[in-house]
Amino acid sequence: MEKRFKVYVYEEGEPPLVHEGPCKDIYTTEGRFIEELEQQQEAGGVRTWDPARAHAFFLPFSVAKMVRYVYKDQSWDHTPIKRFVTDYLRVIASKHPFWNRTAGADHFMLSCHDWGPHASRANQELCHNSVRALCNANTSEGFLPHKDVSIPEIHLHDGDIPRQLLSPPFPDLSDRPYLAFFAGGNHGPIRPLLLHHWKGRHDDFPVYEYLPKGLDYYSFMLKSRFCLCPSGHEVASPRIVEAIYAECVPVLISESYVLPFGDVLRWEAFSVSVPVAEIPRVREVLESVGEEELRRLREGVKAVRRHFVLNNPAKRLDAFNMILHSVWLRRLNVKLD
Repeated sequence: MEKRFKVYVYEEGEPPLVHEGPCKDIYTTEGRFIEELEQQQEAGGVRTWDPARAHAFFLPFSVAKMVRYVYKDQSWDHTPIKRFVTDYLRVIASKHPFWNRTAGADHFMLSCHDWGPHASRANQELCHNSVRALCNANTSEGFLPHKDVSIPEIHLHDGDIPRQLLSPPFPDLSDRPYLAFFAGGNHGPIRPLLLHHWKGRHDDFPVYEYLPKGLDYYSFMLKSRFCLCPSGHEVASPRIVEAIYAECVPVLISESYVLPFGDVLRWEAFSVSVPVAEIPRVREVLESVGEEELRRLREGVKAVRRHFVLNNPAKRLDAFNMILHSVWLRRLNVKLD
């Protein structure tokens, strides 16, 4: 893929809705991917300005920017966003032959906003044929693993990895006194169960709804062997990537979630999955993980860390290139007439 894969980026549309996205905060993945492709030079890069050389075609609109500039606050009406996507694809299909050639099957969009799936439903071919790279990779809401791509939700408050997580200072298990840690909002169907069973129960198993003022979130992660990562309103959570940065083994508690980069990463080698029904037993489950197994899981976390980092410019095997690889694998299934 590294030597052959070429992506054509449509030039139609104007910022801020197209060609740029948020490069910090909760939608970092969306903005940084768009920015990286926009900055790519053809010589040695994945982007090509010659559509005849392209294996895939990128639709460079930002759902997060649409929500900011097109959506009417508190209306909960997706119509303006869908209208923009419909109009944009109409322009693409009328000016270029590539969309109609495959009914959009060799095209892809990317969104880390919760409404990314809603935006894709503006066009049936986009929704059912194109590759949708989404943070909200929920099969119960129509995510199709054979053609869609699950991407990690990376929350960088100021655009950079938090200073505390750049180089975790506690390499030894003896320096991590907490068995597991969670702090987060009480929303969605899973977190209320976790908080009901475990909030405030054990000093060595700190579970908070919101972290009390004066306590540092990342410090708890760095002192914990496991980090609980329950889904909230949506299946994806930036807590998974934060745990990996902190070398804290992620404990995945979700339903219908397709994990990022699952085509090539063995998640069981660096995380623990706990079914929602087993939440009352989560402490027992984690205590049953022996010290040798825990060391193996932590080594796995260290090994995959680079795949979840967004570099500027992008580096080999980082999050940007892992996303492209996932798109490339699905593009291999598309046959052109």
